[in-house]
Amino acid sequence: MRRGTIIFLVINLLVIGFLLNAFSTLISLLFEDGSSDAIHRAEIPAPGSELIDNRTQLIPKIIHQTYINESIPAQWKAGQQSCIDLHDDYEYKLWTDDLSREFISAEYPWFLSTFDSYRFPIQRADAIRYFVLAFYGGIYIDLDDGCNRRLDPLLSYPAWVRRTVPTGISNDAMGSVPQHPFFLRVIESLSSYNRHWVMPYITVMYSTGPLFLSVIWKEYMGVPRPAEEHVRILMPDEYKGFKWSFFNISRGSSWHGKDAQTIFWMGKHWVLLTVAGFAIAGVVGLCLWSLWSMWIMRGIGGKGKRGLWRRISGKERYELLDRMA
Repeated sequence: MRRGTIIFLVINLLVIGFLLNAFSTLISLLFEDGSSDAIHRAEIPAPGSELIDNRTQLIPKIIHQTYINESIPAQWKAGQQSCIDLHDDYEYKLWTDDLSREFISAEYPWFLSTFDSYRFPIQRADAIRYFVLAFYGGIYIDLDDGCNRRLDPLLSYPAWVRRTVPTGISNDAMGSVPQHPFFLRVIESLSSYNRHWVMPYITVMYSTGPLFLSVIWKEYMGVPRPAEEHVRILMPDEYKGFKWSFFNISRGSSWHGKDAQTIFWMGKHWVLLTVAGFAIAGVVGLCLWSLWSMWIMRGIGGKGKRGLWRRISGKERYELLDRMA
């Protein structure tokens, strides 16, 4: 019985160890707030401040956006136009589906098969934004992110993304110099993350979306790097909600379905679900232990199972030696 208990515990520890190793990056994201690379409000000049002109521009003045075609939905036109009007000295690039595929085919042909294989159009819209930032540099902005002020202060950082609550980063507003090592790593990682995870929302989020980007970011940060290779983090208050914030948000995310609503509900009730998860795990553990104990006891007491128990315990080998003596 003692040996059976040890085997049971070892098997469970191996399973737990495997799961912890497989999901270690996701777990560590729960404790990452991005504060070490945060863009603090004190270092951002106010709108119209003369300090803006004294800052070194690193990121080229290009605004990238994506959509199926050039017919932008009415609810996003105002936000799109606000970015164009505030930045008349920036180059503006709208990446339609056709232009995106042509660009990938011409500049990154090794990725074209993956690009074409995506099940959902939003995955291609996610992927193209990483490639154009890696190639051209500039600032990418989702169409549901309108501009609240000029983005010039953000041109002083080699690369930046925005922090999301409660953890991780998003891909709806990002900036970079051309060939920044973070975005090179992102585009190199896309093919290996191209998997189907049953639910469309999880598939998109973990193959090309914010969860994918957060995992790559977390791994990227794990290696010491010079300052110019860091990815600076735009914090929530500087992202939206105040007159000094860079963006204002329109209703978007049209690709979300019922599975996304389920995920959002789970996010709101994560404490309850965590407690329920531990309770269920405890019940399952007790059931497995009971079944294991019954199997061991039957192995000891039953003739049909005695041979199996002897092979596990080593008794059969010793009995054979005794008969041969």
